Amino acid sequence: MKKHIPNILTLCNALCGCIGISLIAQGNINMACWLVFIALIFDYLDGFVARLLHVKSEIGKQLDSLADAITFGVLPAFIAQSLWLISSPVTTFHTYLSYFPFLLALFSILRLAKFNIDTRQTDSFIGVPTPANAMLWASFPLLLSKHSYRYDFGFGPWIILDLLANRWFLGSLILLMCYLLVAELPLFALKFKDFSWKNNQFKYIFLILSIALIAIFQFGAVPAIIAMYIISSIVLNLKSTKS
Repeated sequence: MKKHIPNILTLCNALCGCIGISLIAQGNINMACWLVFIALIFDYLDGFVARLLHVKSEIGKQLDSLADAITFGVLPAFIAQSLWLISSPVTTFHTYLSYFPFLLALFSILRLAKFNIDTRQTDSFIGVPTPANAMLWASFPLLLSKHSYRYDFGFGPWIILDLLANRWFLGSLILLMCYLLVAELPLFALKFKDFSWKNNQFKYIFLILSIALIAIFQFGAVPAIIAMYIISSIVLNLKSTKS
């Protein structure tokens, strides 16, 4: 029985994605975004439990990628499309253009396929992980909602709110994230072989800063954390290359 526990957790991840897509179709964007964050917990737990119970399997690996494709690939694309539709005038041209955000789903699936066959990504990542991309897009509607922006984009307390009203910004961000998903960009992973400060100092500092940002800015911290993650990985990689 215990060998099936990680797979059940993975399927819970996939279920979150399926329900999230359904909720967006019903117009409940915020709840769909919450499901992305709930799915992140299942995504972490399936690997953690598999290692704890020593029940890793090939089917578990394949299930994990399929679940991630739904929850961290397709669902974020629907969220991005919702933002796109809100920021664009209702015309036939912009209706067709509203399918542009689904590039995120395609590049997420490509990123997952590359990950499955890339032996270099055991202890780190190459390209932005799909959960990080999903977190970014899921944070935007929650950020807008928290600040009572009502999706009418009249004015906002933070510049990010005004940027989200601009489809040119959204389009540029979609293209940037599509590139970062498949880029040959080494990024550290929050995986711990042990929990000593000496061997994980950089990761602990990143976690502490992230928690502090979330405590202060709530959902507004997520874009900053993703940016910090990418930039700090680049700096860390440059330092290791020089040494």
